[in-house]
Amino acid sequence: MPQLLLGPLLRYVGETEATLWVETSAPCTVAVLGHEAPTFTVLGHHYALVVVQGLEPGSSSEYTVELDGNEVWPLPGGSYGPSVLRTGGHPEPLKVVFGSCRVSSPDEPPFTHTREEHSHGREVDALAGLVNRMHATPQHSWPDLLLLVGDQVYADILSPAVHERVSARRGEQSPDTLSEATGEIAPENQVADFEEYTWLYNESWQDESLRWLLSTVSTAMIFDDHDVHDDWNTSAAWVADMRRRPWWRERLVGGYATYWIYQHLGNCSPAELEHDALWRLVREGGDHTGAVLDFAGRAADEVAGTRWSYRRDFGRTRLIVLDSRAGRQLKEGERTMLSEDEMQWVEEQVREGGYDDLLLATSLPWLMAPALHHLEAWNEAVCAGAWGKRMRGPAEWVRQVVDLEHWAAFGRSFARLTDLIGETASGPDAPRTIAVLSGDVHHAYVAKASFPGRSGVRSEVIQAVCSPLRNPLSKKERMIVGMLHSHVAGLIGRALSRLARARRPRVRWGFTQKPTFDNQVATLVVAPGGVRLDIEKTIPADWEHPILHESISWHGQAQQA
Repeated sequence: MPQLLLGPLLRYVGETEATLWVETSAPCTVAVLGHEAPTFTVLGHHYALVVVQGLEPGSSSEYTVELDGNEVWPLPGGSYGPSVLRTGGHPEPLKVVFGSCRVSSPDEPPFTHTREEHSHGREVDALAGLVNRMHATPQHSWPDLLLLVGDQVYADILSPAVHERVSARRGEQSPDTLSEATGEIAPENQVADFEEYTWLYNESWQDESLRWLLSTVSTAMIFDDHDVHDDWNTSAAWVADMRRRPWWRERLVGGYATYWIYQHLGNCSPAELEHDALWRLVREGGDHTGAVLDFAGRAADEVAGTRWSYRRDFGRTRLIVLDSRAGRQLKEGERTMLSEDEMQWVEEQVREGGYDDLLLATSLPWLMAPALHHLEAWNEAVCAGAWGKRMRGPAEWVRQVVDLEHWAAFGRSFARLTDLIGETASGPDAPRTIAVLSGDVHHAYVAKASFPGRSGVRSEVIQAVCSPLRNPLSKKERMIVGMLHSHVAGLIGRALSRLARARRPRVRWGFTQKPTFDNQVATLVVAPGGVRLDIEKTIPADWEHPILHESISWHGQAQQA
């Protein structure tokens, strides 16, 4: 009898329709709320995305999952109650929970220790604190969306359990079975291919409490570098170096294939899925290994050939999720964060209007500490030749060592996004709030933006960053980041960027308070009376029953006439 290996994950949810994702142990038919879907197979793994339609707006429905007519979810004796599908259209405020950077480790010592106390210490999972809060509160207070803005899995930082499994597999197989090249395979502390990627997702999402959370709150996701490799697509030189490694392409294909299956499919509405030729093929069931791997190979080779960005509307609030990794154009002097086609698509979604509040999600922050911003702008200019050919090599080394590859390191794209936000924030039809939601940098902060020289700005514009969910910085790393937020560091960075004649930002920003460095999760509430953002943390002492503690709080102001 088929078993439920992973899921269900409640993915897209609209007013009358939803999608639910599962992984099973064998081919079968999956049924949810009277709707069925056959599984499709890729390299011996079996998946289904069930499209549920005809739901009532603003409704709440408990549901079960059946495989070939046998109920497999909820799990017998589960601790968290039934899974619930809540549709849009309800009158309550919109509540979006977001964060990034979550490593998978057991929820017990020594893994709940600090990094100074133990090498495997990652402290307490912020999502565990969220689950405990939901379990103790009524449905109307639960989040409407869980937005995961990068590093859902770490392909290059393995837990002890996955590392042991990888070592055993590599020991059993010859190098040629893991690489099409000369026998060199991925480092043992990193995944090599599709199969090993599936182990990461299984470990990341298999905990009972997290399975209940993902089965009850709609999720939206986008990848970041560690979903593939640290500093993925930093620069043309980085890509050229990685392509010389015999194991890299198979790793990249495995990353794209599993991302499409485990993350991307659920980001799309049923209507959007109809435009996906690969989805129309696999939804009929059967083995589609060749088609999925061919698609992933094209995505790996063409870079700009696939749009991973997407949009979701929640009443009068629009969410646009930007892919700031896979579509980068990396030729020096012409670097862009998104391909031209994808950036034009983003601009169309923003300029279309029809919303009161706009949320832009990008794994990499748009606004950072001024010192970091100017350092990245300086570095891009020097890598492009601003200080002569001899300095290009050292500048590239600095770029890769210090991870200078955020929006500020793509000056043309930073300016274009800034102009788009400033334009949207101006005029009589401007939304009340424009919030840019990001992760990646392993600390959290809120920055308020203004646009000097631009008249008629009416929107309140913020950059909200929440990272990590579970992967805190060491004390030394926190000290360095804190120094970069200082006024003196900002002045030094600004002087460097001016010496390199880097672009000056057409936006100013200031921080509402000092950054925080704990495992943390953010909650953005969009209500008629205004927008509120709370960032909450866990502490190691609570590891047996994680709870959330206030860390940062920001309240938006009503729009001025």
